[in-house]
Amino acid sequence: MKKFGLLVILSALLAFSVQAQSVKGLLNKAKTTLENNSGTNPLSKEEIGNGLKEALNVGVEDAVSFLSVKDGYYKSAYKILLPAEARNTMNKLKVIPGFSDVEANMIEKVNRAAEDAAASAKPIFINAIKSMTFNDALNILKGENDAATRFLEKSTYDQLYAAFSPVIKESMDKVDATSYWNSIVTKYNKLPLTKDVNPDLADHVTSQALVGMFGLVEKKEAGIRENKSLRTNDLLQKVFAQQD
Repeated sequence: MKKFGLLVILSALLAFSVQAQSVKGLLNKAKTTLENNSGTNPLSKEEIGNGLKEALNVGVEDAVSFLSVKDGYYKSAYKILLPAEARNTMNKLKVIPGFSDVEANMIEKVNRAAEDAAASAKPIFINAIKSMTFNDALNILKGENDAATRFLEKSTYDQLYAAFSPVIKESMDKVDATSYWNSIVTKYNKLPLTKDVNPDLADHVTSQALVGMFGLVEKKEAGIRENKSLRTNDLLQKVFAQQD
C-alpha cells in the first residue's frame, strides 16, 4: 500500500514537472516572438547597410526630382541669389532705361541653369551610396540627424561640382544668362568712377546649387529619422527603430 502511495506521488510530481517545462517553453516562445515583433533583436550587418542605403536613395531621389524641374530652385527655399559684387553692379544699373528689372531677370536665368544641372547629380549620388561600407552605415545610424548627408557631401562634392559646372555654363548659355551678364558688365564698366568687375557667375551658381541640393537631402534625412510615417517599408522601419 505504501509502495502504491509513493508511486502515485512520484507520478504526480513527474506530471507537474512536465507541465512546468511545457509552460516554460511556451513563455520562452512568446518572449522570442515579442522580441522579434518589437525590433529588439539585433540587426544583421546586411540589414543595417541595406536600410541606410535605401534611406539615402529615397532622400536623393526626392531631392533631385524636386530641384530638377521648373521652379525647383527658382520658387523654393533653395533659390539662388546673386553674389554681392553682382548685386552692387546691378543696383547701379537700375536707373538706366532698359535695366530696371536687371537683377530679377538675372536671378531667374541662373536658377533655370541650376534646375537643368540638378539631374546630373543622381548617378553620382547613387555610386557613392553603393560604395558605402558597413562601418559607414553604422556610423550614420548612430550619428547626428545629418550624418548621412555629411557622408554624401564628403564623398561626392568634388564630383558633383565637376559635373554641375559645365552643365551650369551650358545652361546659362541656353537661357541667355551669359550674354545677358556680359552686357550688364560691359554697361557697368563704362560708367564713370566705377571699378571694373566680372565675378565668376558660373562658379557662384554651381556652388549655390550644391548648397541647395545638400540642404534638401539633409531635410529628407531628418524626416526619415524623426517621422515614422516616412519610413515607407519594413526594412526602413526596422533599421531606424534602433535610433528612436
